[in-house]
Amino acid sequence: MADPLVAQAGAVAVREPITTGPPHPPIPEPPPRPFGKLYAISDIHLSYKPNREAWLELEPKPNDGLMLVGDIGESSEHLSLAFSKAKECFKTVFWAPGNHELYSLVALEQVEGAGLRGEAKYLHCVEVARSFGVITPEDPYTFWWCEGQNGWAVPFLVCPIFTLYDYSFRPDDVEFCNALAWAREEDIEPTDEAMLHPDPYPTREAWCETLVSRTQARLSEATARYGLRVKLVLAGHWPLRYDLVYLKLIPRFSLWCGTKKTEDWHTQFNAEVVVSGHLHIRRTDWRDKVRFEECSLGYPRQWKECRERGLNINHMLRELLPGEDFTDVNKSETMWRKFN
Repeated sequence: MADPLVAQAGAVAVREPITTGPPHPPIPEPPPRPFGKLYAISDIHLSYKPNREAWLELEPKPNDGLMLVGDIGESSEHLSLAFSKAKECFKTVFWAPGNHELYSLVALEQVEGAGLRGEAKYLHCVEVARSFGVITPEDPYTFWWCEGQNGWAVPFLVCPIFTLYDYSFRPDDVEFCNALAWAREEDIEPTDEAMLHPDPYPTREAWCETLVSRTQARLSEATARYGLRVKLVLAGHWPLRYDLVYLKLIPRFSLWCGTKKTEDWHTQFNAEVVVSGHLHIRRTDWRDKVRFEECSLGYPRQWKECRERGLNINHMLRELLPGEDFTDVNKSETMWRKFN
């Protein structure tokens, strides 16, 4: 079956709040002003020629950062193209993997890393990223600074994460043992089932469980270390919440879109913003006063109208920090971002 997504569209003072209990370790000194912005984009799918050509139009933002939130492509060549251009244009680049990076491309055995499976393929991608100086989910979390009120420097901790999925994004009346059959009733079975291998874990859901446990421990340590003084930016390919998976044409694809184990991470880990991709449906939402950003580019036909309006890859970047002015926005409703 075809992948159904094709069918779906100087140093400054840091303000320290008064706290009780054991002292927290000091926060690093901020960099000199001006502070840069942090942007994100996902699902640039560089296996498609129009997207590769568009990526080469990326413009320099030498004081800013860029988060690449997965589905860059399937090969080391795609990763190298993405990372080299991003590092040429941005001061700091982060990456979290999507499902496409994890594919085992048997037909391309001669290509570096193509025959690797599961965790080995992921770790190969990590090494490619590190060779360009790109920060991965396996690296220490990184501070980012923004201008706050009254001239305070406000610190955030940028956390690229890798969680995968466990087929739990499904209605309550669909049991796990029947989940795949339920999706197949609507002719839904993505390429992942054939090309995303969980080795050395027995199943994808077992790999997901390990990843979630490991990531949760790291995020818990970060929030315990810095307390309420530092808000987190959680950036991973798969949505953290089931209620943010809206796929009008292929609703049963939700099985491959995340895990319910992460649904409260935005409050548990003091998030400022949560960013994801995967759905190819650009949107902004709020849950519990936390902003959620879906920042996919998508396959060429899915952003064709944007190009026809004169928009290029630079217009498709989503500003995470300090973020847009949402003062007059109704945060109880979704902000659809067809044209970003």
